[in-house]
Amino acid sequence: MSIQCRRVTFQAVRTFFSFRPKLLESFADYSRERFVADLMAGITVGVVALSLCIGLGIAAGVMSAAGLYTGIVGGFLVSALGGSRVQIGGPAGAFVGLVAMLGAKLGLPALLVCTMMAGVILFLMGVFKLGSIIKFIPQPVTMGFTCGIAITIMSTQVRAFLGLQMAEEPAEFLPKMLALLKALPTCDWHASALGLVLLAVIVWWPAKWGRRVPGSIVAVSIGMMMVSLLRWPVKTIGSRYHGIPQGLPELALPVVNWRMLEALIVPVFTIAMLGAIESLLSAVVADGLIDDRHDSNQELMAQGVANFVGRFSGVSR
Repeated sequence: MSIQCRRVTFQAVRTFFSFRPKLLESFADYSRERFVADLMAGITVGVVALSLCIGLGIAAGVMSAAGLYTGIVGGFLVSALGGSRVQIGGPAGAFVGLVAMLGAKLGLPALLVCTMMAGVILFLMGVFKLGSIIKFIPQPVTMGFTCGIAITIMSTQVRAFLGLQMAEEPAEFLPKMLALLKALPTCDWHASALGLVLLAVIVWWPAKWGRRVPGSIVAVSIGMMMVSLLRWPVKTIGSRYHGIPQGLPELALPVVNWRMLEALIVPVFTIAMLGAIESLLSAVVADGLIDDRHDSNQELMAQGVANFVGRFSGVSR
């Protein structure tokens, strides 16, 4: 009787705590053709993600290395452990404003602790099968969420797009807009011209070519050639942020100030909820493109692992 009860308990725990990444299912019918397609897709995404990770790290008010390390560590873990066959993890534009504001108020060490705690919450949400709530989110909420992301990202790029000279850029939206207006007389026409040309390339790049060579890769290549050949005095990652790291980060424990934990409760849940909503909404969109169905609970657990482990990358130094 005791043995039978143990078996039933074990089966119940196994059913409840289901950790099965989509990667395992993908290997079932894997072929050489799919490997070649995945290899080309990986190269394309890697090139695009390189500049995206650095750019979002800078826009969030942290080091460029922070965005790069997040893209490497977090992207690998989410893709390896996630619940979608095609979704790729990395720094998200929706967090730019939030991370910049929290970093300015609490400091980078506290921000890293927030992210670790949010990772634990995301993992527990997946364990307790809360990923299914995505289907109950109203469409107006989804649209407002998407528009908010677009406005946040756009506001963080105005300074670089116009080449404005600013000692400090506020994190909040309205103070940021006022500061940008005051700095308009310092506009650099080199940066503005370069930005307009590259924006036109991305917008009008033919869709049939974009399947093989995305317009963003073409824009990055054209931008580098224009600055190099014309010798325009435009700030680059190397000149402004002293280049990018040449190796993998060292593992380091974040500094925890136990007296601040009470003040971190609201930011932690904000990061966790925003991360859950954005990742699951993105997975729903990806399902529509490949005619598949993702595992929302597995995706949340993967997001939790990636956010927790990624904080040991040493970016707080």
